[in-house]
Amino acid sequence: MEWLSVQQPVTHVRKYETRLLLGNSRPMCYFPNACVLRICTDFKKTKTKVSYRKDGNILCLFSGAEKRGQKGAIEKDSGLRFHYVAAGERGKPLMLLLHGFPEFWYSWRHQLREFKSEYRVVALDLRGYGETDAPSHKENYKLDCLITDIKDILESLGYNKCVLIGHDWGGMIAWLVAICYPEMVTKLIVVNFPHPSVFTEYILRHPSQLIKSGYYFFFQMPWFPEFMFTVNDFKVLKNLFTSQATGIGRKGCRLTAADIEAYVYVFSQPGALTGPINHYRNIFSCLPLQHHEIIMPTLLLWGERDAFMEVEMAEITRIYVKNHFRLTILSEASHWLQQDQPDIVNKLIWTFLKEETTRKRE
Repeated sequence: MEWLSVQQPVTHVRKYETRLLLGNSRPMCYFPNACVLRICTDFKKTKTKVSYRKDGNILCLFSGAEKRGQKGAIEKDSGLRFHYVAAGERGKPLMLLLHGFPEFWYSWRHQLREFKSEYRVVALDLRGYGETDAPSHKENYKLDCLITDIKDILESLGYNKCVLIGHDWGGMIAWLVAICYPEMVTKLIVVNFPHPSVFTEYILRHPSQLIKSGYYFFFQMPWFPEFMFTVNDFKVLKNLFTSQATGIGRKGCRLTAADIEAYVYVFSQPGALTGPINHYRNIFSCLPLQHHEIIMPTLLLWGERDAFMEVEMAEITRIYVKNHFRLTILSEASHWLQQDQPDIVNKLIWTFLKEETTRKRE
């Protein structure tokens, strides 16, 4: 296990510019042949800027990087369409990124830029999030549906395996995909979420973690959690990322006002919070797990200042990984680790990926 202390603020990484030109009559995820979209994605070395029209017709997210990225959508046999943003050339090894709550593909903007040189990097909007379709019934958000989504998306992208990276709730899904479809995951990287069996066992024995996970129970209520997020111009949403208790600290790469606007825009769309919260409304029917073991090389990254997950769960996770396991804890980092400390996180991921390649050669 490694512990890293962040002594100096991490320089804000340049981000890339994405202009999403949405149709006037319906959201992008309903376009036929959705992989061919009326979108231009430019990468420029500019300061981050967000501008949008709240009627839903135009959303512009501007950030910096060097080359063009792509946006697209995948339609499953069920008819659901999944939105993604990709960087890197097709044909390179796939790196698939799964965001947490309450986030969307944009939480991986630093990693899209960083890893496109050697990977086809794809950041999804998970089922019910952002521009991905959102089924209306909560039963459509059971964990087995979410796991199958990733398998189907991988195949639809033309791959049979990937480097899988997940943060928070996306980390939960990443663990489960690695358990259920180990042949599809060459390397597993999880950010601030323990092995699911560790989580369920730990929360039952530690009241402090039960309190920190109280929102899991709050989200079981119909409609009221969604309403609470909208109060006072989405103050709860903003505070999650910016407050002293739960947000990115003063030594981290704080979200700009433009970044916050992007999050508010996405979650202020009609019904945009119900799908994400429905993920949690099914969790108690799916746990505990019947299978536990992780058989591929695994990297677990953890911000010690996580307000929602106790760090002790990170070390316990080791017992479920039956392959090379590396744990790195960043002492001054928050729950939003890949945004909080993007430079350090990217370096740790590179080290892990290259370390495994070297081990195989030896």
